[in-house]
Amino acid sequence: MSQSAILGRIPPDVVCLADYERHAQALLEPAIFAYVQGGAADEVTLRENAQAWSDWRLRPRVLQSMQGAHSRVEAPGLNLQHPIMLAPTAFQKLVHPDGELATALAAAAQSAGLVVSTQASTSLEAIAQAFLPDAGRGPLWFQLYLQPDRAHTQALVQRAEQAGYEALVLTVDAPVSGARDRERRAGFKLPPGVEAVNLKGMPSLHPAQSPGSAHLFEGLLKNDQTWDDVRWLCAHTRLPVWLKGVTHPDDAVLAQNLGVAGLVVSNHGGRVLDTVLPTAHVLAEIRQAVGPGFALVVDGGIRRGTDVLKALALGANAVMIGRPYLHALATAGALGVAHAIRLLRDEFDLALALTGCTSPAQVTSSALAAR
Repeated sequence: MSQSAILGRIPPDVVCLADYERHAQALLEPAIFAYVQGGAADEVTLRENAQAWSDWRLRPRVLQSMQGAHSRVEAPGLNLQHPIMLAPTAFQKLVHPDGELATALAAAAQSAGLVVSTQASTSLEAIAQAFLPDAGRGPLWFQLYLQPDRAHTQALVQRAEQAGYEALVLTVDAPVSGARDRERRAGFKLPPGVEAVNLKGMPSLHPAQSPGSAHLFEGLLKNDQTWDDVRWLCAHTRLPVWLKGVTHPDDAVLAQNLGVAGLVVSNHGGRVLDTVLPTAHVLAEIRQAVGPGFALVVDGGIRRGTDVLKALALGANAVMIGRPYLHALATAGALGVAHAIRLLRDEFDLALALTGCTSPAQVTSSALAAR
């Protein structure tokens, strides 16, 4: 780890996650910021992900005893010191030279769960070595894209198992890349020295395509992925398998019936298919479909501690953040990421106290009202 990650400086005007976004935009090259920040097509889902949380209003209870209050989460297969996890994001060396290693140190220091991307720019083994030794750490999971060759997929799974990862998170909502117009207008390309190091020697999963290309469906058929692949994965790993990218209750029930450990309710941060419903609009329906005892995590537009509380009220056990910690990483390295997690956690703790809830488990739909 370089000294830059340890000695990163937090700008004095950073008091919430939005402040990190402003600093990141000023620091990063425009094309890189377009890659980090952009969504698919007209970015309707990207905008509505955040707005949908704001559209809910809180209904606090007053004069509630806060004796014994805590922010711990205890759910099937999900034990956390607080309900904040870091979502898998690719190529973190784009925004800071220490990349995923800085993120791992920060997440471990703040007891946040960490999900490492298949497309990380640092080896999955090195990330695990940075994260696992911290006694106060949260869970370490590996996000998986199914590769065209099952042997390559199994090789990734075995590496994750051997490195000490504690679950697999299979992304299921991106069989092809989305039409990310902002990114294309900016002319984004990976710079030299930044690559998906864990996929070296493997064929490209998402070869470059233009919308409407005659070869698009040929590629989909060649890399056809179905529920049979989920069955296969569950049978070929000793790790719990989560599915990420579920927004339809029927798919949630199918996944539950296949025996997966849990779901990440996600629309890929609005980066794949535009005009998909924001996750705040589908979460409660998915919770109703799978029942109370099944683990759910949600991402997409979480920016405030009140958003975290609203997610729990709608049925999530925890949340993931993505872009906000990349903004913090770009601004101040590992220290920035740790600070961003702490800001969000402190806001969540305040929201708990001010709504009269002594723990995440006490947060129910009665705390919410539609605007």
